[in-house]
Amino acid sequence: MKTPVQNQFAIDISRIREEARKHITRGPVTPANTSDVARLIDVLNQIVATEMVCYLRYTQNAIVAQGIDREQVAAMFREHADEELDHFRRVADRINQLGGSPDMDPASLVARSHTEYAAPPDTDLQGMIRENFVAERIVIETYTEIVRWIGESDPTSRRLIEDILEEEEEHADELNDLYQPTSADQG
Repeated sequence: MKTPVQNQFAIDISRIREEARKHITRGPVTPANTSDVARLIDVLNQIVATEMVCYLRYTQNAIVAQGIDREQVAAMFREHADEELDHFRRVADRINQLGGSPDMDPASLVARSHTEYAAPPDTDLQGMIRENFVAERIVIETYTEIVRWIGESDPTSRRLIEDILEEEEEHADELNDLYQPTSADQG
């Protein structure tokens, strides 16, 4: 016969109340957040820059796209741009919650971004799809690493990046459906 496993929830509410009053100026950042908040804000500002660069690239591509599938692809680009802008806002809000200031300086966006911004040399839809697909693969890789790095130190920031990561994977999947690989892509 198995004995039941004891799993009791216990916290020191008196200590928590005291800490909440003592450190009220730290906003929502409590001792439960064990992250290096300054470094986390720096990394989140990299995401802010990345999301803005992606927003700008998708928006530019939606405007100039031409060709037989232009409407379908431009509509997808506009949808992805809207979602990238939402990511930008959500991460900027999180930086503010952590007591930081979102870095929206246009002069340094590209330098801080994980992805590149390059206006297409022409209106080739496959070229645009390819560049956006590459960018999505980059953010999937880097955001996955950020999630691992955050770990349990800041569950709120980790969940935010995980939610964004899921949407970026959806973008990559949609782009993959439209992308026609060339011989140069083998490697």
